[in-house]
Amino acid sequence: MTLYILGAIVLSIVLGYTTKINIGFFAIVFSYLIGCFGMGLKASDVIALWPIKIFFIILAVTLFYNFSLANGALEKLSGQLIYRCRNFPALLPLAVFMVATLISGLGAGYYTVLAFMAPMTLLLCQKTNMNVVIAALAVNYGALAGANFMTSQSGVIFRGLMDGAGVPSDLAFGYSSGIFAATFLIPVVVLGIYSLVNMRHNKTAIEATLPEPLDHKQKQSIMLIFIMMAIVLIVPILNLLLPDVEAIEFLNARIDIGFIAIFFAIISLLMKLGDEKTVIRLVPWNTLIMICGVGMLIALGVQVGVIDELTTWLSTNVPIWLLPVLVFIISAIMSVFASTLGVVAPALFPIVPTLAAASGLNPLLLFVCIIVGAQSSSISPFSSGGSLILGSSPADVDKDKLLNALLFKAVPIGVGAGLLATVVIQVLF
Repeated sequence: MTLYILGAIVLSIVLGYTTKINIGFFAIVFSYLIGCFGMGLKASDVIALWPIKIFFIILAVTLFYNFSLANGALEKLSGQLIYRCRNFPALLPLAVFMVATLISGLGAGYYTVLAFMAPMTLLLCQKTNMNVVIAALAVNYGALAGANFMTSQSGVIFRGLMDGAGVPSDLAFGYSSGIFAATFLIPVVVLGIYSLVNMRHNKTAIEATLPEPLDHKQKQSIMLIFIMMAIVLIVPILNLLLPDVEAIEFLNARIDIGFIAIFFAIISLLMKLGDEKTVIRLVPWNTLIMICGVGMLIALGVQVGVIDELTTWLSTNVPIWLLPVLVFIISAIMSVFASTLGVVAPALFPIVPTLAAASGLNPLLLFVCIIVGAQSSSISPFSSGGSLILGSSPADVDKDKLLNALLFKAVPIGVGAGLLATVVIQVLF
């Protein structure tokens, strides 16, 4: 069964990549075949493996954040922020990264930010002479880092996966905060070094026109996002700072980002900040199906002991000092062809608690290595991020040239920087 499930995961990825059909559909079919005909489970038992908590949280959070997408608030805000960087052309890569991080952190999510910021950034390259590889890295890094924020799309998914792996909610909040910090600081260092080295010979020149200001409803959308983020973040932080206060413990046990997001979605509807049908249509259904479909297959793997077997092999055959690097490399290789959210994190997060207990390593270190590794190669044109950048590039951009730049320049830079960061993080931990 272990080999069947591992083979099913690999085959789902291969079939999804070659047929361009959502990996989650294949994973669901394999879950049914292996569960019912290989393990003797009832169909209802296999259906029960659908990760309903993760599904609900992603649905609720993206539903609320979609109001600021539907009414154009985030897209207009990104234009405003880019315009304010016009007097610092040498720092444009850092500016693109910061803008993408902010917009993604405000709830737009990784794929959405790439969809509307990648074309804008590639056009900026043509107008300002900015290096295409650095520009692609900047927007990709920013979309990833912002989405990893604790209340944004990827951060919420990571916490849900940690919860499914048996990590307590307060620790999951701390671990997801560590993931965000790492994926934010690494790009700042990489892009900062590039900007400093090229400052004297920089040929970038920004010719930006003043974009339209946000209208009243768009400002209200942004304000509601900040209010919701404050509610969701303040209580867990207070609980970490004041762990013995009974009232804070009571609130922290009951604050749930999914239900709070639904409240704010209703408020947004009552304030008429967006069209309900449009907002529902913008929910990332492809991502939901992929994450939950693979999640069913992973849950079967947990039942037959795949996680325990993999953990035992790693902890007994690999030196402890090499484990974080190996985890990073495995994640990076997987992410060249597969999604971080849909495949890499659901597949590797469940092994972390057991592997940490067996090796004595800090679970935070292993969680960070998984995500840093996966996101270091996510700009590959064969992965979801790189393919989105390639697909959303303007018509006059040479696609073949851009593909080679992403694969042979951007990926090595990302993996090299991530590997170096992994070694540094391991020393710190």
